[in-house]
Amino acid sequence: MGAPGWPAVLTDGRVQVRPLRLRDASTWVEVRLRNADWLAPWEATPPGVMMVRETWAQRQTLSIYRQMWHRLRQQARLGATLPFAITFEGRLVGQVTVSTIVRGAFNSAQVGYWIDSEYAGRGITPTALALVVDHCFGPVGLHRVEANVRPENAASRRVLAKLGFREEGLHRHFLAIDGRYHDHIGFALTTEDVPEGLVHRWRETRYSRP
Repeated sequence: MGAPGWPAVLTDGRVQVRPLRLRDASTWVEVRLRNADWLAPWEATPPGVMMVRETWAQRQTLSIYRQMWHRLRQQARLGATLPFAITFEGRLVGQVTVSTIVRGAFNSAQVGYWIDSEYAGRGITPTALALVVDHCFGPVGLHRVEANVRPENAASRRVLAKLGFREEGLHRHFLAIDGRYHDHIGFALTTEDVPEGLVHRWRETRYSRP
């Protein structure tokens, strides 16, 4: 028996989120290599001055993808993470991962996401994120979803603003990127914030704009 809400395929129009597949490897590598400047400033890396500094290309290989896929698949079976691919018209264009799932009284998780720069600004990322949040608040049974973003990451902050994520504060030296810890702004939603569903609210917001 699988973890609550996993696996799942979620669709809204031409946007779909589905479990990452082993055969996604070559496309994942191609997209990530092409988007080095777009993605590298925001990606977590091990801290410490003694670590071996790998280049972006060294971290985006078929072998690295397979290792990641096996690790995430095992964690998904345990209910600790939900690793989704974002697709647009059937093509893999990004990733959204629900991680650090904690049950009990907290009943919360964190969410992270990225998208191919060629597909940014089309509403794909907020749609994918809204689908995943609704899934977390529904079949997965979570109460709270958090997102933590560097203050300089304007594109990611816009996604969260569009969806009405609540800004909750600044986390000092929160996450290691490129070998040192950076401040992040914490955002969150709870089930009480979106009783109508986040996809529904996003549709109304998106299509009511002049």
